[in-house]
Amino acid sequence: MSTTAEDLREEVRRRYAESARAVTEGTGDCGSGSCCADGESDASKFGEALYDAEQRGELPEAAALASLGCGNPTAVAEMREGEVVLDLGSGGGIDVILSAKRVGPTGLAYGLDMTDEMLGLARKNAEEAGIKNAIFLKGVIEQVPLPAGSVDVVISNCVINLSVDKPAVLTEMARVLKQGGRLGISDVVAEDHLSTEERAERGSYVGCIAGALSKGEYIAGLEAAGFEEVTVEFTHQVADGMHGAIVKAQKTATSEAPRLPVIQPATTAGCC
Repeated sequence: MSTTAEDLREEVRRRYAESARAVTEGTGDCGSGSCCADGESDASKFGEALYDAEQRGELPEAAALASLGCGNPTAVAEMREGEVVLDLGSGGGIDVILSAKRVGPTGLAYGLDMTDEMLGLARKNAEEAGIKNAIFLKGVIEQVPLPAGSVDVVISNCVINLSVDKPAVLTEMARVLKQGGRLGISDVVAEDHLSTEERAERGSYVGCIAGALSKGEYIAGLEAAGFEEVTVEFTHQVADGMHGAIVKAQKTATSEAPRLPVIQPATTAGCC
């Protein structure tokens, strides 16, 4: 039986709901990287190990344990006092909490997640951290429930590779950003020579591998969506030809409507 895009989304939702419950109930160590990497990658390549000791010290233990990312977007995204930040796929809230601290009480940090269990964990973590300028929203990253031009910075941590409609995500980021707004994204990115089938051979979809864009696809997709100064920098290898990467870009300061990026649809191979 073929796997549909909705099947993939539900598998991702179920997997991360389980991760949140494991942290909340203390039944598993999802911060080790096993929840994102499916047991296929070294723990140091995913999760809380990618945050320095000082940052981890600012966080409730549950927020650090719930980190399933492949990088640290708060370390590369330029944030200023009073700005509005949006974290796509905010999970247990680690990057929202750190962003809220960076933009200060006159700023605001939004977290967007489709999983009730993660949203509940994130709100609890933010309250425990004493964060007053964070708002967590339920929704999917392909349809952000915020007005156009309402955000200064968009961040995301190993979530865009999980989307079943990446062109929609890239255009949504452009829509919600103000003119001149910025991206600071950590994601798993493939080397350009790997086909979608070869990416699927290296890991599962819910393990953040099979659905990854290539470096060239990322750059072309963001430029088509209305971004400039796009860079994709590999930071560490997570599988053969697959890397944790920092993706940065700035929304073009024009009123021209973005073109819909042309990206191959999500592969269903290796999803389960």
